[in-house]
Amino acid sequence: MPATTLAPYPEAAAVEDGRLLIGGCDAVALAREVGTPAYVVAEDDLRARARDFLAALRTHHDGPGEVLFASKAFPCTAVLRVFAEEGLGCDVASGGELHLALRAGFAPERIYLHGNAKSEAELRMAVEAGVGWIVLDNADDIAKLGRVLPAGARRRVLLRVTPGVEAETHAAILTGHAASKFGFEPERAAEVARAGWDHLDVQGFHFHIGSQLFDLEPYREAVAALAPLPDMPVYSLGGGMAVPYSADDRAPGPEASVAAMAEAARDVLGDGKRLVIEPGRSLVANAGVTLYTVQSVKQRAGGPRIVAVDGGMSDNLRPMLYDAVYDVRAADRMEERGEPATVVGKHCESGDVLVREAPLPEVEAGDVLVTPVTGAYGHAMANNYNGVPRPPVVFCSAGVARVVVRRETYEELHARDV
Repeated sequence: MPATTLAPYPEAAAVEDGRLLIGGCDAVALAREVGTPAYVVAEDDLRARARDFLAALRTHHDGPGEVLFASKAFPCTAVLRVFAEEGLGCDVASGGELHLALRAGFAPERIYLHGNAKSEAELRMAVEAGVGWIVLDNADDIAKLGRVLPAGARRRVLLRVTPGVEAETHAAILTGHAASKFGFEPERAAEVARAGWDHLDVQGFHFHIGSQLFDLEPYREAVAALAPLPDMPVYSLGGGMAVPYSADDRAPGPEASVAAMAEAARDVLGDGKRLVIEPGRSLVANAGVTLYTVQSVKQRAGGPRIVAVDGGMSDNLRPMLYDAVYDVRAADRMEERGEPATVVGKHCESGDVLVREAPLPEVEAGDVLVTPVTGAYGHAMANNYNGVPRPPVVFCSAGVARVVVRRETYEELHARDV
């Protein structure tokens, strides 16, 4: 059978004779070679999506602008290096993410430091590294930054604003509503911007309204909330663009998302502004899949099959945190479907369920399963529950697979013991 593409898998994925290929690499053979669970990433998809966002910003925004990778989505040196090479900047929210971004090759002036609870040590690290932008979230940020700056120095900053917008998404990833833990209220942001600080060069405002947003109208509402504030040269409109987790999802994509944001900025704020956008999930999610090996199959009387794999909530916490829904297929029979099965993990929690009512064909111990759209927040949220080592990250391109993060070892589970 000729190769065919398969949404929502990577664009560089195909099915040949029922078998999944990622970047030209056979998924089942790869699972046998590197073991499972494993995060497998189509490197070409990362690059293509970065270019899509850059092209969309050039097309729809006449003034200066910048696309940042929100590194929390996939804080991996190899992923960060790809985006640095493609000309993106980087958004970091901790000292650890800053360390990774610098190690990956981002120019310090292209890095933006975020966070609602920055420590003095993290701010000092950013100042000493020469980070280009610090996004202030609260009054304590202002005081801490003053303490770590050299005498007489001024730092270029943005102020994070809580625009009071209720976007339609899961409550845990809603960030721009009035009760959010993030940012200054608009009135307070205006006061800070006008205050004339000795150590702050306030250049503009930032907001982020939530993640996995299919509706683009809340971006316009959030921009409108900035209109009464002092006019500034720089506006960062965050990220949060939705991605498809199933073939039926209709996410807006880079072109439509950037067009909507740029139009709102132009209509509300005027021409010539420096526009910053911060995609994270939408750069990496669909580029990645996770491979598992079936360990056991049970058939409960009157209930679904229970298919247990060698991973679970240690490598994909999103179903447990956000009720996130994933597809799952047998990697050597991608087009075969069967009676509903519940795919569960190996962890000692009844809630360790990866996919419910998955129409899987008959599978048995040793078969390889694949879940798509795990490029965002799988590696980022990986943990050692039940002493399970974290999975490797494997890049695939042009039929060549390379491990960019090796599998954690048992010895590393106690490497920090004293």
